Amino acid sequence: MSFLLNALIFLVTLFFTVRFFRRDGRWSWANGRPAFRFFTVLSNVLCALSALGMCLFPGQAWAWTLKYLGTLTVTVTMVTVLLFLGPTMGYGVLFKGSDLFMHLITPLLALVSFCVFERRGMSLGFSLLGLLPVFAYGTFYLYKIKYAPAAKRWDDFYGYNRGGRWPVSYAAMMAGTLLLCLALRFLQNL
Repeated sequence: MSFLLNALIFLVTLFFTVRFFRRDGRWSWANGRPAFRFFTVLSNVLCALSALGMCLFPGQAWAWTLKYLGTLTVTVTMVTVLLFLGPTMGYGVLFKGSDLFMHLITPLLALVSFCVFERRGMSLGFSLLGLLPVFAYGTFYLYKIKYAPAAKRWDDFYGYNRGGRWPVSYAAMMAGTLLLCLALRFLQNL
């Protein structure tokens, strides 16, 4: 079952990610590159690569570690959509087309495969590795929306700096991620 779920995660994500590079009947790196600014896309690609690793190397510790990070990041994506972005942007737009898969279906598939079929137990220290991808992206996002030169700055598309409240948003994302790390550890150790 683990193999089937991981293969599905990889193939579905590959399908939707490849589509980012096609626009107006043309394939181009420039078409797809902007999609990789979003944590949603990055987390789903990480999860897909980790799922492929589990298909090809199911007994390897590094593949399982990568699967943990992939599962954790898509879970962060799903919970952020459900609790923060959905109420502020509307669920209809966030659960439509490829976003339905990237915001909900893939995270659920990853959670089921990792927490039901790939349980190995997890220490507290190991579980805290899950903070690293969110910390790295959050720090980069903060730089791009607040500190980058004006010509290279991003719009605050997640709304984390509304009213200059980025410290609250940043702390909330890290605290929420910590809770998710602990929740996945709990499910691994059942």
